[in-house]
Amino acid sequence: MKASILSSIALAAVTGLSGAATAGEIKLGMTTWVGYGEIFLAKELGYFSDAGLTVDPQIIEEASLTMAGVASGELQGTAATIDEIMKYRSDEMCFKAIYALDDSHGGDGILAPADVNSIADLKGRDVGMNEGSVSQFWFNILLKQAGMTEKDVSIVNMTADDAAAAFMAGQIGVAVTWEPHLTLAKEQKVGKVLVSSDQTPGLIVDVIALRCDVIEKQPEDVKALVAGLEKAHEYLLANEDKAYAIMAAGVGGWLSDPKDFAASAAGVQFYGKERNAEFFKDGAAGEAGKLVTLGGEIWGSLGKLHMDVTYDQLVDTSFLNQ
Repeated sequence: MKASILSSIALAAVTGLSGAATAGEIKLGMTTWVGYGEIFLAKELGYFSDAGLTVDPQIIEEASLTMAGVASGELQGTAATIDEIMKYRSDEMCFKAIYALDDSHGGDGILAPADVNSIADLKGRDVGMNEGSVSQFWFNILLKQAGMTEKDVSIVNMTADDAAAAFMAGQIGVAVTWEPHLTLAKEQKVGKVLVSSDQTPGLIVDVIALRCDVIEKQPEDVKALVAGLEKAHEYLLANEDKAYAIMAAGVGGWLSDPKDFAASAAGVQFYGKERNAEFFKDGAAGEAGKLVTLGGEIWGSLGKLHMDVTYDQLVDTSFLNQ
């Protein structure tokens, strides 16, 4: 990440300075995640530039810094999970999801000792987990399904990477984490993957969310962004190996090797045009709407919301299927 944008975001977090959207350009903040690969694919293949749009993906591993950038206008939006963006939505900070990128189908999971056979067996145990992240959201859904709450376990706040490392070193009994740590634990035969997200499809969904002023003032840019992503998905379906190589180079980090990217891609479902139509179908009563409701229940019970977020306040599907 360029030092300039990091400095601007840090300054915005302190001063609350407001930036302005620039026609023809969209900067997006995101973490290093396989599901964001199609953004880089569309950029590299020229699908954005051909429509007169410059998309600048910025890798920022700390969500609070990304959202500070969105608040200031230094970034026009973010790629993140639906539940993640809900925690930052407020009357003062308006942004909406305009396109769904992927959902986790095995990319997230819980590492536990071999003698643990259910979520109920976690009662009374220490659980390493990144509080405030999608890991906490997903874990609380699993607890709820088992008739439990966080009070039934002892949460140790740490990043997903640190939680996995602590589990592998025998320093903590349970870790809520993601790839590549799930695969590494399997390969090294340390404990087991108790539950993975392939057993809970549709709960960890990544979207692109843009500031409301960008949606209002740059509609042609937003339209080009969505169209480019749809084309990138079609390219991926027809040219998987080539696409993974391009996406790996773009996302970088631990996913920079195309083989590692391909292995991680097996743990997600990329959406594309048809899946977006299905996911957002029926509005508040559909898949996306129910996930927003669930996000409100989970994060609301944990005191993480600035407002009671409704589907219409968080989602704008007007740029899909154009």
